[in-house]
Amino acid sequence: MHETAALISSPIGVLAILCAVAGFFFYLERATGAKLFQYVPPLLFIYITPVILSNVNIGGASIIPNKSVIYSGLSTFALPAFIVLMLIKVDVPAVVRIMGKGVLVMLMGTAGVMVGGVIAYMIVHRWLSEDAWTGFGALAGSWIGGTANMAATKEMLGTSSELFGLAVIADNAVYIVWLPLLLISRNYADRFNAWARVPEERLIAMEAAAELHAEEEHAPTMPEYLFLAAVVIGVTWMGIALAPGISQWIGTNVEPLAPVFGESTTRILLVTTVALLLSATPVSRLPNSTALGTALVYIFVAGIGARAEIAGLAQAPAFLLGAFIWIFIHGAFCLAGAWLFRVDVHSVAIASAANIGAAASAPIVAAHHKPSLVPVSVLMALLGYAMGNYLAPLTGYLAKFAAGQ
Repeated sequence: MHETAALISSPIGVLAILCAVAGFFFYLERATGAKLFQYVPPLLFIYITPVILSNVNIGGASIIPNKSVIYSGLSTFALPAFIVLMLIKVDVPAVVRIMGKGVLVMLMGTAGVMVGGVIAYMIVHRWLSEDAWTGFGALAGSWIGGTANMAATKEMLGTSSELFGLAVIADNAVYIVWLPLLLISRNYADRFNAWARVPEERLIAMEAAAELHAEEEHAPTMPEYLFLAAVVIGVTWMGIALAPGISQWIGTNVEPLAPVFGESTTRILLVTTVALLLSATPVSRLPNSTALGTALVYIFVAGIGARAEIAGLAQAPAFLLGAFIWIFIHGAFCLAGAWLFRVDVHSVAIASAANIGAAASAPIVAAHHKPSLVPVSVLMALLGYAMGNYLAPLTGYLAKFAAGQ
């Protein structure tokens, strides 16, 4: 990282800029209604804008610095907080009840992300830096779960801000191609369902189960915000307090796993596991947690952008090639799952969107295919969040080993 003077260097000033950047592009999306944001989500702009602010010099000084206590603070405190906020809403029984075998197609899609990541990396790694597998792991986090998993995997694998940037760029480039394909697939529903041998009663049963699942999230009250804060801060504190000891124990007693289970990885996996356990308790009924968690994710991504060097993005062509190879392997796995489990095109499209686009895109695809499935599409995306922090780092390591690095 280069160090240069910054016009805004105080921690609170830097945080204000990151929050303003994250908020501005969502405001722009709502205020203008521009179709651009349907194909290029605000996430890309939220990452790239701080890259520019911290790298472009004005009179010998950048707007914000490459290094700040705020960036490390976001990794230590904001990251575990948004993991808890987003995972306490996971409702696996509801997803299985409504989608049935559609969940198996999503799991096939997840397997396709893992296998595709390894194969794609083996093909393109010769044109990438030695540590590019960590960028592939971060992208696997987005495609198994979502942006939160992408950010968490970055911390677990030690992905550089530049490689994370490549993952963000690849994620958005693929999204521009993949989302229209998922939407267009509705036009071929009859032919697809005949090919997949979908039983006629499947769609009827799915619609009936969706009607029984009522989402009634009320406006949060002040005590509920306090309860939510207590849970989030408590789990975050527990992860920070226990991770060093657990990591040290693993390093001492299971030496081959020591490089994998560093303190950061252990902390994130511990917080993830506790949050998933809490999702089976009344804590899951606390309102507004997903929205708060998502807001923190975008501020965190802005902070990652601020740490990046523009020169580190030069590997983009090879990284993008790998991403497109990767996504079509995922698609092949989804099609195989549809045929094996006799699942309709609507469920397949939603399952793929829940993986690749997460909670931002799954409802868009569901609304286009089957509006009654919009609520469950969000639940499917949360199921991806639940798996991402475990499977995405594993994908990164498998890619590394497969490439002989």
